[in-house]
Amino acid sequence: MSVAIVSHPLCLEHVMEDGHPECPARLNVINDQLIASGLSYVCVQYQSEKVTQEQLADTHDSDYIEYLLENAPKQGVLEIDTDTQMMPKTLAAAQYAAGAGVMAVDLVMSGQHRAAFCPVRPPGHHAMKAQAMGFCFFNNVAVAAMHAIKTYDLQRIVIVDFDVHHGNGTQDIVQDNEKIMLCSSFQHPFYPYNGYEDNAANIHNIALDAQTNGCEYRIAVEQWFKVIDDYSPQLILISAGFDGHISDAISSHTLLDTDYHWITQQLVKLADKHAQGRVVSMLEGGYAISSLGRTAVAHIKGLLKAELH
Repeated sequence: MSVAIVSHPLCLEHVMEDGHPECPARLNVINDQLIASGLSYVCVQYQSEKVTQEQLADTHDSDYIEYLLENAPKQGVLEIDTDTQMMPKTLAAAQYAAGAGVMAVDLVMSGQHRAAFCPVRPPGHHAMKAQAMGFCFFNNVAVAAMHAIKTYDLQRIVIVDFDVHHGNGTQDIVQDNEKIMLCSSFQHPFYPYNGYEDNAANIHNIALDAQTNGCEYRIAVEQWFKVIDDYSPQLILISAGFDGHISDAISSHTLLDTDYHWITQQLVKLADKHAQGRVVSMLEGGYAISSLGRTAVAHIKGLLKAELH
């Protein structure tokens, strides 16, 4: 079965300050590379639906949701922090981004697709239960996980976050949840400057040196695979951040397209063994416009079980 690509045009309408790295061009280059690589003919593209308030409430505090709904600007800017601003189109973009994860879960759980990739923005993994931060408003991958638990009664979900920044928002939401295991790798010390301390039993964090290369990264994350294998997940969710790429100036890691393809392949093998192949991947970071599209294609090829050429 083919891989679903789930997004929405409104994800392009969220535009923060001039020069902000989390910009609409990120999705444009991914879409361009989907066409140039021929993957647009192999994958099936879907337009997401808006996440419901009820679906958000399974993940975020109701007061926080109400705050964003009531304070989203009709004009001008609502500055959450120095990195995170709401513009008039931001709320809708965030709702459709979170809705993409919900739809992707439905597509793989219904058997229509084995796997799905959601090239959406704003990203989500820094969004905590009751706080927006780090470019993120709703935690897209956590919303998808909670939807899978509530709708399909799943008991064992793995979230793998290979963004170069720690998925602190996801950890805040899922820690001590016996139905979810979180595996997050990240550069340390680095924003948001946590994740390296003692953690709950369902959290498996790997703090990596700034200059980590692909070989060192592969050795470090190998420890995840035994833990995931023993857990026997019914669904694997991915927070796919490509900002550890050698071309990305936001970090000091030097990963290559082949490294992202490799880790995707390893997760697909585990999904094939335990979860009927079910994988849903959500775009997180990745800010090198020159390489992001190509790296995302390498990831999608991993989901398709296709080799890089």
